[in-house]
Amino acid sequence: MIRYIRWCAYFCALLLVALLVNVGRVQVWEAAAYGANPANKRPAVARYAEPRGDILVDGRPVTGSRDSGQLLRYERTYADGPLYAPVTGFSSQTYGTSFVERAEDAVLSGTDPGLSAFPLWYELSRGRPGGGDAVTTLRAAVQRAAYRGLGGKRGAVAAVEPATGRILALVSSPSYDPGLLSGTGTKVKAAWQRLNADPAKPMLNRALRETYPPGSTFKIVTAAAALDAGVVTDADAPTQTPDPYPLPGTSTLLPNAGTGCQDASMAEAVQFSCNTVMAKIGVQVGLRRMVAAADRFGFNDAGLRVPSWVSRSNFDTDMSPDQLALSSIGQFNTRATPLQMAMVAAAVANGGELKTPYLVEGTTQEDGSRVRRTAEHTFSRAMSPPTALLMQELMVRVVENGTGRNAAIPGAVVGGKTGTAQHGVGNAGTPYAWFISWARARQAPQAAVAVAVVVEDASAVRGDISGNGAAAPIARAVMQAALAGPPGQPR
Repeated sequence: MIRYIRWCAYFCALLLVALLVNVGRVQVWEAAAYGANPANKRPAVARYAEPRGDILVDGRPVTGSRDSGQLLRYERTYADGPLYAPVTGFSSQTYGTSFVERAEDAVLSGTDPGLSAFPLWYELSRGRPGGGDAVTTLRAAVQRAAYRGLGGKRGAVAAVEPATGRILALVSSPSYDPGLLSGTGTKVKAAWQRLNADPAKPMLNRALRETYPPGSTFKIVTAAAALDAGVVTDADAPTQTPDPYPLPGTSTLLPNAGTGCQDASMAEAVQFSCNTVMAKIGVQVGLRRMVAAADRFGFNDAGLRVPSWVSRSNFDTDMSPDQLALSSIGQFNTRATPLQMAMVAAAVANGGELKTPYLVEGTTQEDGSRVRRTAEHTFSRAMSPPTALLMQELMVRVVENGTGRNAAIPGAVVGGKTGTAQHGVGNAGTPYAWFISWARARQAPQAAVAVAVVVEDASAVRGDISGNGAAAPIARAVMQAALAGPPGQPR
């Protein structure tokens, strides 16, 4: 009898071991698969069971959380949603996350191991610390100036601090309220469909994700390439360029929008935006050196993150001479994001050293303790210091006595470059108005801000569009806000 009891005990022990092995299999080996199963609602319930961390601008939150009383308890809220949407993106219980909400999701949702000194404890206990905060580099006053300047017109503004790469403003217009997408249900789905069907594309981040022909603003890159290559040794010397200019190898004549460009110097070509002179100079620099110069400014780089990904700006690497001539004045296949053109202006303002732009200063725990901080990095040496000094002088001439007078600011040194980019079949589309610029206080050692503005207002009359008329006043307002200094800083 005792023998049967013993065998029964062995069998029960074996069943217990099998049960423990199966529990281990389910909780360890199969946990990821079960967790990812769409039928498993527990991860979503846990994700929204606590308030999400905030995104901060000037130390103040521009996001929040609302207790919905539903199964997915806390929904995201946004203060001044349309103003900051190109930065924050959305955090939706239905459609996921975008932009900073996505890039810093681990910190904001409380799952980043850096939020706790004992991350293993939270892993074992199935708990998590409170969501941390993402501290942005934005300046609220600069952001508002850019948003108000666009006034709902289609376009974008990017403003960076040349010496550090901090992004001070990032605006896309028209915009939208990301709070419309926060929860679940028919209203959220209807808002998603409406926003995606809108021909104005309010959810498109034009500052980071849209590329435009940069037009004459690209002449800054061409001029810098010519000076560094030694193709132009005297910026004020006549270039013996005819008006119009025959594109190499073709019978096509390239005209100028204005007069006075025949045999103009490179300095005059920048100041008065002569297509003929800059196209000829681009051909003289040559394809290899023009591509290398464009690359140093950030073109053809598909890996830029701020921390959200940025669309690749393009300068073709294989072109005929006539195509190179057009590309050198920002036409043909040359395309750039507004952030890319702000980088061009920033490189000039910072003595030729281009800093990598970034949007998140760092992340913190909910009590303000630092989790990590973004380090400044040099992207490249875009041009030599002597070339940068001369380019600064040429850009100042544009504002003081050239095509960019509307960007002038009393008491400040301002450099700029206008652009009117043609596009569409046979250039029939309404041209885009561009302006890139930088500004420093008269006695300051370095520039406070570099700005790029593009306006693609389809309602404007074609003849009324110009970088000076449509984009320069917006850039001026942005620069004035940046020159005023951060909140609390003496002027």
